[in-house]
Amino acid sequence: MDDDFWVGWPERWTGTDCDVRTAVGAIPREVKDGFRYDEVPWQRFRHFYGPGEEIPGLLATLASGDAEAADRALQQLWTNLHHQGGTIAVGALAVPFLLRIAAAGRPELRAQTLRLIAEIGRCQHMGDGSRESLLQVAEEPLMIEGSTMCPVDWTIQAARQAVTDDLHLLLPLLSDPDPEVRSVSAYVLAAATGELSHASSALQTRLAKEDDAAVRVSLILAIAQLAREHQDGHAPKWAHDLWSDPGRPPEVRIGAGLAWLCLATDPAPDELRALLTDPGSRQYDDLLQPVPWLTWVDHNGAGLRSCIDEMLTANIPETVLDDPWGGEPSS
Repeated sequence: MDDDFWVGWPERWTGTDCDVRTAVGAIPREVKDGFRYDEVPWQRFRHFYGPGEEIPGLLATLASGDAEAADRALQQLWTNLHHQGGTIAVGALAVPFLLRIAAAGRPELRAQTLRLIAEIGRCQHMGDGSRESLLQVAEEPLMIEGSTMCPVDWTIQAARQAVTDDLHLLLPLLSDPDPEVRSVSAYVLAAATGELSHASSALQTRLAKEDDAAVRVSLILAIAQLAREHQDGHAPKWAHDLWSDPGRPPEVRIGAGLAWLCLATDPAPDELRALLTDPGSRQYDDLLQPVPWLTWVDHNGAGLRSCIDEMLTANIPETVLDDPWGGEPSS
């Protein structure tokens, strides 16, 4: 390989055929709406196990009327585009089509399709439930994906822009009959890079009428993530008002407590610490495990507890740490 190839990387690649942000941004609306896969430059990028040209066939099968084949195609797309928690450039090219398939395709596959979209546009965060990372989306600028040498954050930026361009497809899904779809729709919407007042307003409106506990927490975390990413200085007070209000449902207070810890830099107030470590909050471990942010912290059902433990004990000297749950560890 020419030694000069890497000179000026990655800045010299900006806007070139190697920049997935440019490739995704150049896909016309009519190509997306018409599923005209042959007009998309899949060949420029590989997936984790092979050439990008394989992705359109899987997308077409996912959108087909064959339920079993569609399910297999979705599982293969997960394997190809989200290996070990990571994302890859060709996945961003798939996002506009995945959004359309999720909106109009098989209802039983909608939630998992939306979840894949969200993970394509988010940094690898499995196991990290810290105040700094739970709502983080961007990746380190120089982190690269080995098979394409494309900065991972370029993929995330491209996927997030694709989500923003198609908010009109996502917003109606906040009212889907399936709570899991509503929850994951909030997860995807939290990645928006524009139309922020529109997205946040839709999330707030849904929160005011939502009656499912896990969806409520997903909506709160989505609102907080948008606020954190776009430096909304009013958000910490909003979250504080929610968690400190004893008239709110317990899951709303717990979700808002997590949101506040991610939005603020102050130590956790004693009142918040008491709320989150109250033994009664253990009953919400299973109930809130489906919240997408918590699922990725711990797939084995301890997402909420892991977040609370990490957020409340970070930067405290080990010699003064007490059991934040006030009791014996669970088996």
